[in-house]
Amino acid sequence: MFSAADGSKIYQANGHFTRPDSTFRNFISRDPNSRFPAEKGRYALYFSPGCPWAHRTLITRQLKGLESIIELYQVHFIMGPDGWYFSGEGGSLPEDPLYGFKTLRQLYQKVQPDYDGRVTVPVLWDKKSHTMVNNESSEIIRMFTSEFDDLIPEKLREANRPGGGLYPEPLRAEIDALNAWVYDTVNNGVYKTGFATSQEAYEANLGPLFASLDRLEALLGSHGKRYLLGDHLTEADIRLYTTMARFDVAYHSVFMCNLKSIRHDYPHLHLWLRRLYWDRDEDGPLRAAFYKTTEPSLGKYAWGYAASRKKIVDKDAGTLIVPASPAVLMEPLPET
Repeated sequence: MFSAADGSKIYQANGHFTRPDSTFRNFISRDPNSRFPAEKGRYALYFSPGCPWAHRTLITRQLKGLESIIELYQVHFIMGPDGWYFSGEGGSLPEDPLYGFKTLRQLYQKVQPDYDGRVTVPVLWDKKSHTMVNNESSEIIRMFTSEFDDLIPEKLREANRPGGGLYPEPLRAEIDALNAWVYDTVNNGVYKTGFATSQEAYEANLGPLFASLDRLEALLGSHGKRYLLGDHLTEADIRLYTTMARFDVAYHSVFMCNLKSIRHDYPHLHLWLRRLYWDRDEDGPLRAAFYKTTEPSLGKYAWGYAASRKKIVDKDAGTLIVPASPAVLMEPLPET
């Protein structure tokens, strides 16, 4: 396999992009006797607003009312020569507030001094024991969903959310199945397409990506419901949303995922996306979580992905040229 700019092994010899597994996989628990018990102010979330994997944790944090419980530490919008770093620009902290580090790799190496693997966001950090809890976004959102419920207002707890919560017991098999193919062909599919370094690899992943978008469109159209699995928001909606929010403004042009666009070719998906984005009711069930975590960054996504693609795929290219995003970044909802 070949290496990316941060040293991680992400390419096979045939030009296919392969995402390595996350490394740190511990769990916060509501059990006060666990190694990582749920406590207010104990944990921090390192993130970049440009990263869709980090974005899903920001949405869940907002949905669950964890703003005063989980601190946020922002790195620069895009990676530098040494990966994710603190710049003091665009909302990024000038340095790591806990240890004065300038790069996220230094934080990883605080946990494991000989660490030479992939450095990613999000990172969930334990400030009390000075170690990393987890850097796998799908597991972090599960922790945020349930393990802090004793610390938040009753109306935000899973048992009291519409439909039984973000990961309700009756829907777990359906959510897990949907997440599996959406992750492989859509969430990661845009990367496997956009970071391909051979024509064969590009075409091999482009087809499954749009086949899955067709499948999602048919799913939403078949039941006529507001969300992917019915009348209520679930984890599956959160995990798909961060890819869809970036699709027309970045993946379509920068990653050449351009067989179709969400706004012109997928009316049900487009309506689903806009309903989530434009809900700005901070007291409602969505708590404006999608809008508040997306709107400030929406116009920067193309720039971020163009810079990433140049770093990983077009390392020898000249000046960075960023494709234009649509004139209207997010179409308004139809008047009713």
